[in-house]
Amino acid sequence: MLFRQLFDPETSTYTYLVADLQTHEALLVDPVLAQVNRDRQLLAELGLTLKYCLETHIHADHITGTAQLREATGCEGVVPEHAQAACANRFIHDSEVLHLGGVTVEAIATPGHTDSHMAYLVNGTRLLTGDALLIRGCGRTDFQSGDAGTLYDVVTQRLFTLPSSTLVYPGHDYNGQTVSTIGEEKRWNPRFSGRSRTEFIHFMDALNLPNPKKIMEAVPANERCGRMVVA
Repeated sequence: MLFRQLFDPETSTYTYLVADLQTHEALLVDPVLAQVNRDRQLLAELGLTLKYCLETHIHADHITGTAQLREATGCEGVVPEHAQAACANRFIHDSEVLHLGGVTVEAIATPGHTDSHMAYLVNGTRLLTGDALLIRGCGRTDFQSGDAGTLYDVVTQRLFTLPSSTLVYPGHDYNGQTVSTIGEEKRWNPRFSGRSRTEFIHFMDALNLPNPKKIMEAVPANERCGRMVVA
């Protein structure tokens, strides 16, 4: 298996490239519009065929590169079930598994940051958490039908029950961290460790964060799989 973590510095977004080295089939998780040329060049250099662009959720902080990558490569755009994205080729359901040759990518429903969010478990060892679980943090829950109690439940009951050695690869990081483990996050993540569900809800409700800078353009564009509308 080939696994690469790619970074967009403007939005601190991680994109993940996963591929089977025997079939050369690949997928990208959370591609960023501004990095489409980078991603296409890397796919070409590695001799990979892009089969899927896979979203963890409808993003509010960046515009997805799925539309451009789909036009260039013929890949399928895949989004979580219940997401408002009629442009998608398909919707992925909880526990559904995508196959790239011998590589498996299992969807784990993790709503709470938004009402339609998926984490993806690659070959049972690498967990792509999107914005549900960050390194020593988690995604906000105050817009896009987010719900703090739901997020607490899915992180503690669905993610923290995975083996402690499971590698955690987040959708964003703002402090230069690239990877953690489930064991580390259970012990050291201050949003969850030693905090009850009620305490977590009160903490999240009191964050009072400003909206992401690109929310007004990003959400509508991402509901169209990254296709911009020119007035």
